[in-house]
Amino acid sequence: MDVDTRLLRYFAAVAQEGSLTRAAERLYVSQPALTKQIRHLEALLDVRLFTRSKSGMALTEPGRALAAGVPGLLADWERMRRETRNAAARAARVLRVGFLASAANELTPRITAAFHERRPDWRVEMRQAPWSDPTAGLAAGDVDAALLRLPFPGQERMRTEVLLSEARWIVLPAGHRLADRDEIPFRELWDEPFVAAPGETGAWQEYWLAVDAREGRPVRIGAVTEHPDDWLTAIANGYGIALAPESAARFYPRPGVVYRPVTGVAPTSVGVAWPPAADADPLVQDFVACCLGQRPAR
Repeated sequence: MDVDTRLLRYFAAVAQEGSLTRAAERLYVSQPALTKQIRHLEALLDVRLFTRSKSGMALTEPGRALAAGVPGLLADWERMRRETRNAAARAARVLRVGFLASAANELTPRITAAFHERRPDWRVEMRQAPWSDPTAGLAAGDVDAALLRLPFPGQERMRTEVLLSEARWIVLPAGHRLADRDEIPFRELWDEPFVAAPGETGAWQEYWLAVDAREGRPVRIGAVTEHPDDWLTAIANGYGIALAPESAARFYPRPGVVYRPVTGVAPTSVGVAWPPAADADPLVQDFVACCLGQRPAR
């Protein structure tokens, strides 16, 4: 008998949520489809995993036994999947580098060119991540190194080197009342709705909402987005405004939005990041050296 890991993930979600409705929302599947998959798993195992009632889904004794073992099993599978993909990338002579949005700005092509010169038989594969993953795959082990905006969640567990710093600007709909200003104090924007990164990013979302510069004033969130195109569309359509690196004005120009300097918020930095285990990896260290060799003189 073979059990799909997808079924185990579905089971784990229902066990954790105690509700088919909440688990279906978390998994982005319909409730009838999730119910069908749970029944399929019960049929495969020939046991009843849940008792169903109006109050939710309660684990049976066999269900509790399975719930105790599933997290470790899934973690082992994820580890094996990651190690297999890592081995495949190395066999193909590919260095995987995660990044968000514009990565290291104009430095990025220079970094990759320097790496190719140092390692002509290797290729840098740039992997863009959504804003829901501020580590761009680094925390999950899906990339070898990453070009990231600092600070990012879990930064204290990684090695980082700062490559450049730049001001944070404000992005406004073209018809906004302040769009004609040459410079805008952040204080004047406190009561505006903001387009934000997903809430699960925690401190990352708070940083790009400049929570620390609001003197306790609560944030209004008008929309949540994960990708630059959706972010720009939300701003252009008037759902909110947003802080962005100054370089976004160069990399993401768009009709319907304007970029303006803002005072009262600290600048942002871009860094190269890698896991401590890669300190002894010559390939990753060559990439880090190429990054440091291209950073602007201070």
